[in-house]
Amino acid sequence: MKIAFIDSVHPLVSERFEAQEWHCDFFYKHSREELKTIIHDYDGIILRSRIKMDEDFLKEATQLKFIGRPGAGLENIDQVFCEKSNIQVFRSPEGNCDAVGEHALGMLLMLLNNLKRADSEVRQGIWRREENQGYELKGKTVAIIGYGYMGQAFAKKLKGFEVNVIAYDKYKHNFSDDFAKETTLQDVFNDADVVSLHTPQTEETIGMVNELFLAHFKKSIYFVNTARGKSVITKDLLSAINSGKVLGACLDVLEHESSSFEEVMASSEELAALTQSEKIILSPHIAGWTHEAQFKMADVLCSKILSAFK
Repeated sequence: MKIAFIDSVHPLVSERFEAQEWHCDFFYKHSREELKTIIHDYDGIILRSRIKMDEDFLKEATQLKFIGRPGAGLENIDQVFCEKSNIQVFRSPEGNCDAVGEHALGMLLMLLNNLKRADSEVRQGIWRREENQGYELKGKTVAIIGYGYMGQAFAKKLKGFEVNVIAYDKYKHNFSDDFAKETTLQDVFNDADVVSLHTPQTEETIGMVNELFLAHFKKSIYFVNTARGKSVITKDLLSAINSGKVLGACLDVLEHESSSFEEVMASSEELAALTQSEKIILSPHIAGWTHEAQFKMADVLCSKILSAFK
């Protein structure tokens, strides 16, 4: 088996493949067009998000047996073409779901307790207690939209905080468990104090959090997004924050990230509004990117692939 590594991933992947006497080549800097000229020679592809695996690209991969993507998102892979062409697609959301859950919780606690502002002020010698009073998570209703690996992990992390956790997933039913109660989207709109997004990027979810969506909430909410940036219309979220409809937001992902997630291409006006607001907590798409998660994603992915090609 010859495997093309298009993005850098944990070295465990190539180590375990080479232990099976599979040949690994690394093309981290190659462009899409350069890859198209050589991909016909490979049985497997390991990537993250840098290159779009659409029909135009995959039809050149005439020997391809599998694509492996550490993590959860498959938006850059044409799964319909893969299925039609008997190309197996593997991912490993089990590997970084705990990291995402912890990160979402950490951002939320930071927001509710004004820790970003308080830390900055204390470092400047400013000691303001009354102005930095926070709010407790206990007793609030936290709504999770999307109850896959990531949504479930977040619900588990909330278990000890004595909150009411409800979850909505358009494509799952009868999934209530010890950590969250299945509910309708209308109940999310009616009851939520906190909304956390855990949906994949699809044509259906791109732009789903917009002016109309946010207007449906009965109460003012706190909003958390550790899923995909393109699910949220930034200008509509900023407008809702300015109006008080959204009390604050935790954003690990942004609408205008590059496809590789390595940079942000937002307009200067939007980016300035995001970075200057004390009501917004930001991080650079690292919710599922802990040291432990990188190893676990690689380990799970390798196990799935090697099990399928013994």
